[in-house]
Amino acid sequence: MTYSVIDLFAGCGGMTEGFRQSGAFKPVLAVEWDLHAAATYAANFGEGHTIWGDIAEVPDGAIPSADVVIGGPPCQGFSNLGSRNIEDPRNQMWKEYLRFVTHAKPDVFVIENVPQFRKSTEFALLKAEEDGGLLSEYELTDGVLHAADYGVPQRRQRAIVIGSRIGKIPLPEATHSADGSVPGTKPWTTVADAITGLPRVPETTALPVSSTEVFGTVVPGIYKSTDLHIGRTPTALSLERYDHVPPGGGRFDVPDHLLPRCWRDKPTGTTDVMGRMRWDRPSLTIRTEFFKPEKGQYLHPQWDADNPANRVNRVITHLEAARLQDFPPDFLWCGSKVQIAKQIGNAVPVGLAKAIADHLKPYLDRR
Repeated sequence: MTYSVIDLFAGCGGMTEGFRQSGAFKPVLAVEWDLHAAATYAANFGEGHTIWGDIAEVPDGAIPSADVVIGGPPCQGFSNLGSRNIEDPRNQMWKEYLRFVTHAKPDVFVIENVPQFRKSTEFALLKAEEDGGLLSEYELTDGVLHAADYGVPQRRQRAIVIGSRIGKIPLPEATHSADGSVPGTKPWTTVADAITGLPRVPETTALPVSSTEVFGTVVPGIYKSTDLHIGRTPTALSLERYDHVPPGGGRFDVPDHLLPRCWRDKPTGTTDVMGRMRWDRPSLTIRTEFFKPEKGQYLHPQWDADNPANRVNRVITHLEAARLQDFPPDFLWCGSKVQIAKQIGNAVPVGLAKAIADHLKPYLDRR
């Protein structure tokens, strides 16, 4: 049995890819406002069912019926990195999501967002729709899932809401744990599992010269995943800073005379910046600016305390970031380096999406 899926706020398609990998789901509609993310989605899943544009401008009549609706309304208004402003217009996008649910009439829907979403006024309003409102036919389950607990080589937490009108559906049980000691689980997937074997020194700092037409507009691409193994050209000062940071370390390992003044004057907080990953653990959260070491723990994990020649003093490449987000090797990409980085960082980890899809299938099968 194959189930139809609508993906809203689809981004580059991380959630759709996870559902596709589950083997029982077929996308019938995707909506994404960002051109380059929509182009990446179309390159992987087809342009025919992809709408590039404002979700609020999609007419009710263009919404097909579907078995499942998935998606993550923009989360910047809830994120710790944002203002968490209740009036932020991005925090109203869940209402558009509900409009699609109302017209598509899925048996199940899934909302994905940052953990803070569950403590927001908007979430309270969403829950209120369960009691005689737009979601009166649905039973809601919500919680926070840790991507690493589902085989993703990344420590990333996401709020998940499952709405069902075929009986209450719990959240999926973890399949992995830190050391595999929890009964029925495997050890976490590590950075080594994800990126071992890729060239330590990228051959180029630029994407290939390429363009394609999608939605009647020309965009950079289509790029293979291997095209994304691109480096940067750090300054001598940056390289010297990187060289002092061991696996699991960060800016506090850099000598004071090498630190920028803003860090010298701030001896506390932001512990993970200028950080180096560890081979034997999942990465920390891959954000949209993973190519900037000052933004998080994004230095390559290779570092030999006794042999400076056996150190890789660079940030991870776009390909390495994509692998840490669990994208498959044959995934295609469109956009500039910055635009693709944004797509990677904003995506739902593919393995987490697949775990949710695998979990939903038995409930759909016996409806």
